Amino acid sequence: MTEREKMLAGIIYDSRDEELLNMYHVSKKLLAEFDNTPSTDGKRKFEILTDLFGGIGEGVWIEKAFFCDYGKNIFIGKGTFISYNCVFIDDNYIKIGENALIGPAVQIYTATHPVAVKERIITKPDGSTAYTTFTKPVNIGNNVWVGGGTVICPGVNIGSNSVIGAGSVVTKDVPSGCIAYGNPCRVASYIE
Repeated sequence: MTEREKMLAGIIYDSRDEELLNMYHVSKKLLAEFDNTPSTDGKRKFEILTDLFGGIGEGVWIEKAFFCDYGKNIFIGKGTFISYNCVFIDDNYIKIGENALIGPAVQIYTATHPVAVKERIITKPDGSTAYTTFTKPVNIGNNVWVGGGTVICPGVNIGSNSVIGAGSVVTKDVPSGCIAYGNPCRVASYIE
């Protein structure tokens, strides 16, 4: 099993693997090109995002600056808007449905680490230090609005038609059709 296959399977993997580093560097090149493309050149911006992501629907709009690790593990449905300074740690799949609104400075994480220090920080046979990582995918449904400054943790699913209040820390699944907010994020009410 390759390190990328381990990464996507949620098994501890080596993030300094050559294949993963190559993917990372390609992503950084495309992100730099995206950041330097004029906002008036929507066609070129979309071409870059098509090369960067695993899948992207028509009419997706992403503001600069946008940050991710690999890009290829991100899938975004048509009509979705992603505001300024968002960070998507896509070591596993991040899937966002159609017509989602992702506020500024939203952070979506799929990577996590063991809690126990002896499992998280290991000494390799050559004497160097390694930090172990494993992943869990994040899924966001259609028509979801995620308020600015929200952090979405690994393994979270947010159901369609829900609203996540600004500044929330989403550690558990959120059902469809509700308003949820807080740290930790909790359902406050359902939308009729």
